[in-house]
Amino acid sequence: MKIVVTGGLGFIGSHTVVELQNEGFEVVAIDNLSNSSESVLDGIFNITGKKPIFEKMDLRDKASVQNFFKKHSDVGGVIHFAASKAVGESVENPLLYYENNISALVYILQELKELPNANFIFSSSCTVYGQAEHMPITEDAAIQQAMSPYGNTKQIGEEIIKDVAKVTHLKSILLRYFNPIGAHPSAEIGELPLGVPQNLVPFITQTAIGLREKLSVFGSDYPTVDGTAVRDYIHVVDLAKAHVVAMKRLLNHQNLDKVETFNLGTGTGSSVLEVITAFEKVSGQKLNYQIVGRREGDITEAYANTDKANDILGWKAASSLEDCLASAWRWEQKIRS
Repeated sequence: MKIVVTGGLGFIGSHTVVELQNEGFEVVAIDNLSNSSESVLDGIFNITGKKPIFEKMDLRDKASVQNFFKKHSDVGGVIHFAASKAVGESVENPLLYYENNISALVYILQELKELPNANFIFSSSCTVYGQAEHMPITEDAAIQQAMSPYGNTKQIGEEIIKDVAKVTHLKSILLRYFNPIGAHPSAEIGELPLGVPQNLVPFITQTAIGLREKLSVFGSDYPTVDGTAVRDYIHVVDLAKAHVVAMKRLLNHQNLDKVETFNLGTGTGSSVLEVITAFEKVSGQKLNYQIVGRREGDITEAYANTDKANDILGWKAASSLEDCLASAWRWEQKIRS
């Protein structure tokens, strides 16, 4: 069965390609390399013994998307990761996010709805909940007004998928995940941000190895255990495996609704300072960090209720926060050696 993975050389995409290939799927990876590198293909090969088919293309180009699906008309499903994903950047450059995250989704769905096997996994996010009123967050939590253009693109994306499913044979699973971190245990692939990292853990590892002078902790006056923001940090390999489970559910016609939604997280919230402390423990490195003002678009806390994914998908996150951070540190050390 041929599965298309958009953003397939990115952080989550590349780990999902590995897990799909480990399960015997033929994978076609699409990436425009705007925040990734073609060298990731070598890492995938070193882990699995096989490279996916790779198509370098920009999904904002409608003609390219049309030509791709003509070439790969035997696609069994699509896992859609390709999107801009930094909250702060989306606040500064909203039109980039609306163009990249919405246009690509629409062009893919326009082609998918014409195929006999329209199985679609959407990379959604806990940002669709905004600042949820209750913790942990269930899939039934109210969708609050988005705190950032990035979060809004995920809300809009989900609505588009639901609307399309009503009038086509599209089957989809929306995976709302929390904060992916870590790297493959082989240290062959991991998070590889181009330029200054937008996410906490790569900034931590780059600071620890000396690439960044200082880590900024955004806000110390949140109503949390230590005043810093709380998130649910999930190992990227655990997350990747959930995508394979979800795709198999669609391929085996086990879905109960045309569009299903699942939270993917650990169910445990960790503050920024708790993450820093855990990293210092597993790495033996003392981090240079400073407390600065809050960052626009950030919420106070978000961690998942994962009962639905645990019970229905039969999936559960297996790695601890320390496991995640240790793997991220091994990856950082390898790529800087």
